[in-house]
Amino acid sequence: MPGRSAARRGRISARHLRGLGAALIAVAALVVAANTGPANATAPEPPQRVAVENR
Repeated sequence: MPGRSAARRGRISARHLRGLGAALIAVAALVVAANTGPANATAPEPPQRVAVENR
């Protein structure tokens, strides 16, 4: 193509490098968001009372 320099093998253009970096950050954010959640989703149950029989 006229006016376009030949691509060098083994090098990534800045545009592709930025896109790759953005994709990696997006994946990392999704993984972190999927692994975080409420610490206690349900309220703890009250302790059960056991009746003690008199002997």
